[in-house]
This record gives sequence, structure tokens and C-alpha cells, in this order.
Amino acid sequence: MNNYARLKQFCYCFFLISLIQCYPSYAQKQQGTDIIYARQNLIAWCIVPFDVKNRGPVERAEMLNKLGITRLAYDWREKHIAEFDQELDALKKHHITLQAFWFHSGPNPENDKTLPIILDVLKRHGIKTQIWCMISGIKDMKKMSQLQKIEAMAKPVGYIADKAAEIGCSVGLYNHGGWYGVPENQLDVIRYLKKPNIGIVYNFHHAEDDITRFPAFFPKILPHLMAVNLMGLKSGNPVKVVPIGQGDSEAEMIRIVRDSAYRGPVGIINEDTAPDAEVGLTMNIEGLKGILKSQSDTKALKTYR
Repeated sequence: MNNYARLKQFCYCFFLISLIQCYPSYAQKQQGTDIIYARQNLIAWCIVPFDVKNRGPVERAEMLNKLGITRLAYDWREKHIAEFDQELDALKKHHITLQAFWFHSGPNPENDKTLPIILDVLKRHGIKTQIWCMISGIKDMKKMSQLQKIEAMAKPVGYIADKAAEIGCSVGLYNHGGWYGVPENQLDVIRYLKKPNIGIVYNFHHAEDDITRFPAFFPKILPHLMAVNLMGLKSGNPVKVVPIGQGDSEAEMIRIVRDSAYRGPVGIINEDTAPDAEVGLTMNIEGLKGILKSQSDTKALKTYR
């Protein structure tokens, strides 16, 4: 090895050491996300309108603190609009990350009154998050060719993505049945738009038609995957959505996700689990822990002690 090569190698090693010393928190963060089913990687989802106790922003944040959940995907109804600011204030005070903000629109989101409200509250609070987006109401979809369907869906999605980008937010296409809920169709929309702030939020809760083909398409959506929301799935005709651990299909899907390159957050859903959001979240966490135990995921299990 000549002197130039030695000098080059020395400089490279010095750079790596300096990088590790300067950014230990980044290294720790990356190591932490490798345990994707760890408690600190869980997102509470579907706990605002699906809560018989009708908890307010502070009560909800306190409940999440009690359960050790540090992330919330915020679903809402019209009556909650007046509480948007209080919700974000409560999350900040209780050290809970706003992982996502729900938004459901039709073919013309530019006329939707709630989109500007959501964007404004996020901007005022300085929060850059994901907007979990569902689009419906496009007429005559069955009469369209695949390209026409992609173009029709791309128009509202593109508009929302552009508005979100203006405040540093991203958009997650949310599978909720229909053409829009098919992962391959969502990929087609993403490829058509070619916008860097659009991804996919995949929900076991709406995966009744995906169980057998999940191993085939899941690797395809990985590069765009923002979040995976878990739920139990019991095969049959029709497939039943049940609490985590009470189905016969979700365990294998959970294993596939863990063994993949996915290292993002994981949602725990209360919808259709229990009237009380705290009870529902607890049931699904316990069900997940049971699956983790059966799969010998000891690293994840340690985070629940």
C-alpha cells in the first residue's frame, strides 16, 4: 500500500469515527426502529370517534401515557374540528408524536372545507407529519379503463400531496376497500404522479381480500410503505376482522412484515375491538404480545416489561 492509499484509508476511518461521535442519537434511533414491534414503535389509531367514553384531548393523551404509547394517528369527525388546537397542544405536553392526521375527501379536494383547516393547524403548530388520505366518490369508475381510473384518482391525490408538501408533510394512501384500496392500484397512482411525498399506509383491518396474496404484493409496496396497521383476521367466507391474536392469518403476516426491510411504525387499532378505546388498545397489545411470544421475538417483548 503506497502512502497515498494509506492517507486515504486513514481519512476515511477518521470520518467514520467522527460521524459516530457527532451523531450517537441518530445511530440509537436507527437501532431502535429495527425492533418494529417494540412498544415505542406503536401508533394508536382509531381511538377518537371509537371511544364510548368520548375522551377529550387531555384525557386521551393521559390514556396513551398510561399505556406507554408515544405515537398517535389522529382520526376525527366534524365535531372534533373545534378541538384540533387543543389536541395538538395536549400531545406536545404529554410527549406524544402526531404520527398522522386523517383526511377523507372526494374527487375535488380543492373544494373541501376541512383540508385548509388541517393544513393551517399543522402549519401553526410547526408539525410535519403524514396525512393518511382516503379518496372516494369518483363517479363511473367501473366504466373506466385502468389508465382512466389512475388519472381520475391521481387528480385529487396530487392536489392534496402538493398542498401537504408546502408545509413539509407527506401523504399516505390508505387502503379502505374498493379500487383505491388495492395495493397494486395505489402503486400505479404513485408511479403516475411521481411525487416524493406520497406513500402507502397498509391496514390489516381492510385486508380481507389480501390474505392469500399478501406475500406476493407486500414486497412491491415496501419502498413506499409509511405505516402498517395491525388487526386480527380470521379466514372464512367472509373473512372476519377480530382482535389481534384471535385470528388465524395475522401472525404469518406479522412475521412477513418483521422479516422484511420495513422499519417504520406499526399501528394498533381500536375500531371494532372494544367500546372503550383503552380497553381496545390493551386487548390488541396483549394479542400482539402473544404472537411475539410464539414467534420468539424476545427483543420486542422486553419493551413491554
